[in-house]
Amino acid sequence: MRKEHPWLYAESIRSQSGAGAPGDLAVIFDRRRKLLALGLFDPDSPIRIRILHRGGPRAIDREFFAERLRAAAAQRAELPRDGTTAWRVVNGESDGLPGLVIDRYEGTCVLKLYTAAWQPHLGELLAALASALAPERVVLRLARAIADACAERGLVDGAVLAGPPLAEPVVYRELGLRLRCDPARGQKTGAFLDQRENRRLVGGAAGARCLDAFAYHGVFAMHLAAGGAKEVVAVEISGDALGILEQNAALNGATVIRTVEANAFDWLREAAATGQRFDTVVLDPPAFARDRRSLRRALAGYKEINLRAMHLLAPGGLLFTASCSHHVHRGDFFGMLADAAADSGRRLQLLEIRGAAADHPEIVTIPETGYLKAALLRAVD
Repeated sequence: MRKEHPWLYAESIRSQSGAGAPGDLAVIFDRRRKLLALGLFDPDSPIRIRILHRGGPRAIDREFFAERLRAAAAQRAELPRDGTTAWRVVNGESDGLPGLVIDRYEGTCVLKLYTAAWQPHLGELLAALASALAPERVVLRLARAIADACAERGLVDGAVLAGPPLAEPVVYRELGLRLRCDPARGQKTGAFLDQRENRRLVGGAAGARCLDAFAYHGVFAMHLAAGGAKEVVAVEISGDALGILEQNAALNGATVIRTVEANAFDWLREAAATGQRFDTVVLDPPAFARDRRSLRRALAGYKEINLRAMHLLAPGGLLFTASCSHHVHRGDFFGMLADAAADSGRRLQLLEIRGAAADHPEIVTIPETGYLKAALLRAVD
């Protein structure tokens, strides 16, 4: 078991006393029968055990979960809200609750499970959440890999576990902007909160012509418009996502946003071929690498969209580009950017290296928690 890492893979287990069911409490001993850790067992996952506690005996119960939730809340208590009513409450492994994420939108908490091992503990977890954070409503989201297994046990993605029914999208605020999300059916937990500080970074776009590719609900586009952009082109393949984007624009009086329903790869290629130019380009695509086997193809995809975006930059223009694929390491990402810049024939300065917002903390010894890589570049030719 790698020191301080919260995952124990199946191939690392030398022996076990029984078959075990999802959510059983695994007690981990070393070769000398010394107690090392306690964790949640998942026989259907290559990550066989997710570590909850290291050291001596400890009850894994409502109070244990409440302690972890209170500690996570205390860590975020000093974060400036700045007109923000949505943030990450629990960031899985980083907050000592591996395989579990909790995001808050106004009074609604969205609890997302990445392992079926949490299912038997949901009652205790919900009680702990009520005592520690007192949300008005709790919505359950399930990772695709476990949705079928959970459905067999009566858990459905998007179900309201506590509080009143979710009759309509939630309206929350981010840095003063009013935004809509659907916690029951939207991607992730309904919105992408990890880019909040990066959206603040690129938001000063007074008089600029801007592009938000892979726009989803257009939150980057909203910040660009609020920063004084003269035009924002928002490209998104999902008509449903564009519908929410247009509602967000109406909520904020963002009349300079022009939506385009299109595949961003195709649109970028055509825009570069026709000589379009933008003062600010944002590339915030979905994860291209679902596993290590798809890494080469993913890096080729990242290079293609970044190369096209570099061709679209006006002299002095800014490119904000990101990857949320945790299989794409930082070295891979910045190596890809260097290759794209070399092929573009443009001179590009690296202004900032960025990651996720502070409510999505990374653990230095757990590289998987540093999934979001981002850079702000400027064309100087």
